Amino acid sequence: MKGSSDHSTTKKKILKNQKIVGVCLFFLFIGMFVLLSSRLLVIAVGKNVKNVNLNDQAQKLYTQTQTLKARRGTIYDADGNPIAEDTSTYSLYAVLDKSQRGLNNKPLYVVNKQKTAKVLAKYLPISEKKALSILSPKNQQPFQVEFGSAGTNISLITKKKIEAQHLPGINFVQQQARLYPNGVFSSNLIGVAVSQNNKKTGTTNLVGQMGIEKAFNNVLAGKNGYKDAQYDVYGYKLPGRKQKQKPVKNGNNVYTTIDSRLQTLLESEMNSVVSQVHPAGMNAVLMDAKTGKIVAASQRPTFNAATLSGINKAWTNTLSADTYEPGSTMKIFTLSAAIDSGHFNGNDTYESGRYSIDGKIVPDWNPAGWGYITYNKGFALSSNVAMAHLEQQMGPSTWKKYIKRFGFLKSTNSGLPGELAGRAQFKYPIEQADTSFGQGIEVTTLQMMQALTAVSNNGTMMKPYFISKITDSSNRKIIKQYGKQVVGHPISAKTAKKVRQHMQDVVYKSYGIGQDYKIKGYRVAAKTGTAQVSNGYGGYASGDDSYLYSVAGMVPANNPRYVMFITMKQPQLTGTKTATQLLAEIFKPVITRALQNANTKQTTVKKTLPSVLYQTAVTAKKTLNEKGFNVVSIGNGGTVVKQSLAAGQKVSEQKRVFILTNKDWKMPRIIGWSKSDVEAFCKLTGIRLESTGSGYAESQSINFSKTITGKETLKVNFE
Repeated sequence: MKGSSDHSTTKKKILKNQKIVGVCLFFLFIGMFVLLSSRLLVIAVGKNVKNVNLNDQAQKLYTQTQTLKARRGTIYDADGNPIAEDTSTYSLYAVLDKSQRGLNNKPLYVVNKQKTAKVLAKYLPISEKKALSILSPKNQQPFQVEFGSAGTNISLITKKKIEAQHLPGINFVQQQARLYPNGVFSSNLIGVAVSQNNKKTGTTNLVGQMGIEKAFNNVLAGKNGYKDAQYDVYGYKLPGRKQKQKPVKNGNNVYTTIDSRLQTLLESEMNSVVSQVHPAGMNAVLMDAKTGKIVAASQRPTFNAATLSGINKAWTNTLSADTYEPGSTMKIFTLSAAIDSGHFNGNDTYESGRYSIDGKIVPDWNPAGWGYITYNKGFALSSNVAMAHLEQQMGPSTWKKYIKRFGFLKSTNSGLPGELAGRAQFKYPIEQADTSFGQGIEVTTLQMMQALTAVSNNGTMMKPYFISKITDSSNRKIIKQYGKQVVGHPISAKTAKKVRQHMQDVVYKSYGIGQDYKIKGYRVAAKTGTAQVSNGYGGYASGDDSYLYSVAGMVPANNPRYVMFITMKQPQLTGTKTATQLLAEIFKPVITRALQNANTKQTTVKKTLPSVLYQTAVTAKKTLNEKGFNVVSIGNGGTVVKQSLAAGQKVSEQKRVFILTNKDWKMPRIIGWSKSDVEAFCKLTGIRLESTGSGYAESQSINFSKTITGKETLKVNFE
């Protein structure tokens, strides 16, 4: 009986324990449920976990932000033709990873490599064999492959042709690019813009690196916009969700004062001189004598803005960011100061050759001198001794006052990056005298142009300018207008007229040293200059080629319409031509053409077209440019093998004349050309033309600068 009672007691204890455990588990479960419910309630209400906002995270997870790229503004010439404008190019890549599939299991990788290679070879500068080898890498299977230079800078037209073949795995990346259709065309003044990554925003934008592109970068750049939209996990846009959007603001447009026809001629003439004597540097500026408007400007070394060829040696804009000792062209301002301050009597005489100041000798370029001569003759002969005497008669304080009144030793505030102010050594009497003939004083080309306007504009000095206006992105509204700006009156009108008369003596007197600058039909006022070049160690370089030669000219002399200033540094003279003759080869045709354009603006001039067959391309282009024709040279060969119009025809100056060289043909930019010009180009090269519409070309199927053979078909839409 006792055993049965023990068993019953044990059973009761087990049941009791089970009940206790069950109750504990029940309350534990309830406690956990309450705890989790509370946490979920906190999250649901506060939408925060460990200081992370779940709502924001969800929004980010399903929200895609698309950057809307701003279009960079266009830079135009004086006639509204684009000098620099935005364009889009594309880079191509091929996905090889077979795990890449889209909706309905559609392959997003290259499926048929043979077919893909064949299509790419048809539209890109790559062989089928090469394309296939890139698509079939050995010993590896990368996610994607690229095609080097053949797969970059692809035009929109070519991209569409490839896309029309529906090749799986072939994708494109769009890039913003800058188009400079004229190549070498005032390149350092216009500048360049290149793509740069913005680490903050993760976008790539065009940024100006020099010249106007840099100075007006904020004006041209515009502001990117964005568009936010929400999508589900499958990529479908979620309905009823508000889309956030910030509109894009395209860049404003900049209109320059550059005359394309004069600029093209200037570039051609400078190339001709460079090819003859290979100077270390050159500058040339043509400016409106009354307003300070720059109509053409160039330098050497320079670069091709379309290809960036030569840019490594031409980063400095030497018009504003380079100083030099001007030499004898400074005598224009010494004479001006002496006349204006009442210290000049041109019929007085002095002993030329050499002059001692404080124990130091001022020599003439002809050390033997010309005996006792008048100051009038001394200026025409470019006598240093005459100028030193004038500086002594004025006194250093008066001379320094006029140096400053002419705007030297301070920036012209052109707005160009890195503009210099110049400097002068003016402590000792010999240094003060040296500045009177352009030594010991450093100036910029823009300072010289500004000072010359005081002489050309009857005493009123104008600030040089190269921008005429800024318009909005649609060209409908002028945001800012630029124009002539008076910056001083350093001399009287009477003084300016007397100085121009003395500058005519330089050209027309039998003893004047500027006779090479005579222009038939126009009276020229000019002053030549020769200055020693610094050796970089506080002294001057030695040797026949160690000079900076210059000329400042005003035409017509009695009432100047244009001022031109040219410098040529350290040319390798061969003895066949003097430096003066070489500078005249630039000065005379450019300023003559400018005067002709001004006088015949409303009329069409017809001229007889010469034959340039079998001439060098440089000579042919120079010959046609000098006669006023608008020349387009096709190819980089040395010899002209065809010209679009036969010799002997009477042709208007506005007509394009094409010359074809014997090799390396490149497709020109034909946007804006008339239909007859495009037809003439195609006939000359043998290219087949397929066109729609009439008027002026607004598209071209063959990309600018692409190599052509004459067997292509060019598709153009005219509007």
